[in-house]
Amino acid sequence: MVLQSLKNCLWPSCVLRAPKACFWSAASGGLVIQSISNDVYQNLAVEDWIHDHMDLEKQQVLFLWRNSPAVVIGRHQNPWQECNLRLLRQKNIKLARRRSGGGTVYHDLGNINLTFFTTRKKYERMENLKLVVKALKALRPQLDVQVTDRYDILLDRQYKISGTAAKLGRTSAYHHCTLLCNADKFVLSSVLKSPYKGLKSNATPSVPASVKNLFEEDPSLTSEMLLDAIAKEYAVKHQIDHHITLINPADETLLPGISNKTKELQTWEWVYGKTPKFSVSTCLNMAYKDSVLDVKVNMDVKHGRIEVCNIDLPEQWLPPGLYSELVKSLTGSKFCPNETTSLVTTLLRLCPQDDELLSRWSLLCENMIRLM
Repeated sequence: MVLQSLKNCLWPSCVLRAPKACFWSAASGGLVIQSISNDVYQNLAVEDWIHDHMDLEKQQVLFLWRNSPAVVIGRHQNPWQECNLRLLRQKNIKLARRRSGGGTVYHDLGNINLTFFTTRKKYERMENLKLVVKALKALRPQLDVQVTDRYDILLDRQYKISGTAAKLGRTSAYHHCTLLCNADKFVLSSVLKSPYKGLKSNATPSVPASVKNLFEEDPSLTSEMLLDAIAKEYAVKHQIDHHITLINPADETLLPGISNKTKELQTWEWVYGKTPKFSVSTCLNMAYKDSVLDVKVNMDVKHGRIEVCNIDLPEQWLPPGLYSELVKSLTGSKFCPNETTSLVTTLLRLCPQDDELLSRWSLLCENMIRLM
């Protein structure tokens, strides 16, 4: 497998000068590209760019990419329902929302991502998955891998090693899938377990499954071997040269407008604000002095912002004015720990300088922030 790269200047000079005219149209029938970036937002932006700009009637594309630790949710999913956001923040794991449907997945460098681009008419995810299985079998004939009717790939007939999602545009389409090679399964199971209680949503829920890494089955495998095997199988199918072209997702000369696509995918409005409307109805069990106080909280959240907020506090627990200011300030604000922390810090100036009152206020605010 020959690797071509922008970085090492192996391309013809005309490609560097006019990538739009030369690079994308250089190979007819099919093209295999691989990202040199491990940034989830940049790689998702490449998917958007290819879908929006390439003439897939003339050229189908296989895009290979890997990410540093990240949780990626589907277009119509609720992050509070799908993962442990506090743990993501603690571990500095990125959260991204893709433009395709499907469920939530955990990515790290032990996970390979494959995106098959075609016209909508030629879209066929079962054939793509069969191609992946064929590549795995060619590499290791003894592997027991097969595609299911749900478009998953199973190892040993029970462990999921690949999940599928897709975006179908008016004329273009893509199907992307994962391949678990050597991912951190402990982190995977931890971050994909939501601790949030009392959350009701019509968002698309993920379907849990038992997973296993390919490298557990065969430690002699490497990610590079798998990428090469899949690229080779793709090249044979499309009768193209057996090489992978490396691309830099931050290169505006190659991908005009890619920076704006990347920035949009990182915004709070996209990652959280696109969440379908949901409600939170829960009871805060707050330990105060020698007793446990039950505080009922009911909120409606739309576009990631609190639309309705009710906090059922015991009478006289907070001054009425302070309580009403808290509810008023929360209404319309982001369902977000950072924004709520800033908000309650500002409201603290309204709180009388009374030690017991400050203690009660802090306890309530800490619990409210923990909800998010």
